Amino acid sequence: MSAEPVGTPATEPPDPLAVVGTRNYTVLLVVVAVLGVPVSAVAFGFLALVHELQSLTYKDLPRALGFDGTPPWWPVPLVAVAGLLTGLAIRHLPGTGGHKPAERTGVRTGPPTGAELPGIALAALASLGLGAVVGPEAPLIALGGGLAAYAVRRLRPGIEPNASAMVAASGSFAAVSALLGSPLLGAFLLMEASGVAGVMLRLVLVPGLLASGIGALLFTGLGSWTGLGTYSLTLPHVPHASQPTVAEFGWAVAIGVAAALAGTGIRKLARILQERVEQRLVPATAAMGLTVGALALLYAQSTGRDASEVLYSGQEALGGLLSEDATYTAGTLLVLLACKALAYSASLSAFRGGPVFPSMSLGAAGGLVLSHLPGLDTTSGFAMGIGAMCVAVLELPMTSVLLATLLLGSEGITVMPLVIVSVAVSFVLALRLDRTAAASTAPR
Repeated sequence: MSAEPVGTPATEPPDPLAVVGTRNYTVLLVVVAVLGVPVSAVAFGFLALVHELQSLTYKDLPRALGFDGTPPWWPVPLVAVAGLLTGLAIRHLPGTGGHKPAERTGVRTGPPTGAELPGIALAALASLGLGAVVGPEAPLIALGGGLAAYAVRRLRPGIEPNASAMVAASGSFAAVSALLGSPLLGAFLLMEASGVAGVMLRLVLVPGLLASGIGALLFTGLGSWTGLGTYSLTLPHVPHASQPTVAEFGWAVAIGVAAALAGTGIRKLARILQERVEQRLVPATAAMGLTVGALALLYAQSTGRDASEVLYSGQEALGGLLSEDATYTAGTLLVLLACKALAYSASLSAFRGGPVFPSMSLGAAGGLVLSHLPGLDTTSGFAMGIGAMCVAVLELPMTSVLLATLLLGSEGITVMPLVIVSVAVSFVLALRLDRTAAASTAPR
């Protein structure tokens, strides 16, 4: 099942466009389609298990212990236990729990081996299910790619590395197909993060999109059949956005600058903490869990709102932030920003998960804070905040623009020019800040 056309001399590189018309490429597409079904089912089951763990540990367990609801202090021991379990999985199981979220290299590395998959799954379940401020996309990418690569190597031991890599990439496409609200968004995330471009992009994109489509269909079917939903990023209500004004373009520049500064600070703090965590992995990861829980308690006690707004990825809270914006004062949003940003840095330094959803949540809250000021409406601030913060953390400009606009439906088209400006400003400034920091720390 080689991806090379028959008859191509071994000394000459194959023409990527000619590969598409070969029988081997057609066989590759069939394999991708077949493997996309079980990989998507596993991804759906993983997300369902994470959701159930969150509900069980944060809501059901306190009631079972006799509490009338969830006590504000509950996250402190809960996330500490998450840190302990995550640290043990990283220390004692193969694969070190998968990608370190403070480092932006996870998609560029190859798929994990079969022996590494249990450790990745357990570390992610402990992190995501018990309150760490990370998202599910990185574990899903690793699990989807690892499962697909493992399966195809078992079915075809002699498969060539290039073909195996394409199958693994398609497994990742299938695993995140419905997570971001659209299979196209997941595809853009993977393609931009992997750095594949040019003619080779067409070779990888076709099986990737096929796997994404199959995955999205399976997520929809399983969500309807089980009644659990699709665990897809959606907003139930989006306020109307007016046409962009000159003042809002000024706000786009300001939001881009603010997000670049905040995102760079979050990443820098996370890397500093990570160096210290790795010196004493298990106790330090538990300590980071205590820190996250304490920040959630601080938010709950100072604002009267639920501590869960600081915990977890923030995916499910995005809709509430926008639709219930009137119930949040500017002061409450500022406290939420400070507590969740610090909890995000602590989580990135020690836990296992992805950086996308927490950055979206922080950007949304920041944009809503600024919408209390003249010249900026709620939806525009929300969208620009998401795009600018995402690109400051992820350094993926196209994905950041699409995340901020496609999520808003028809209103996203209206605010897209503003989002593009805020993303461009944030991206350029964040890169400049990174280079300045690297130059200042380089040996002389």
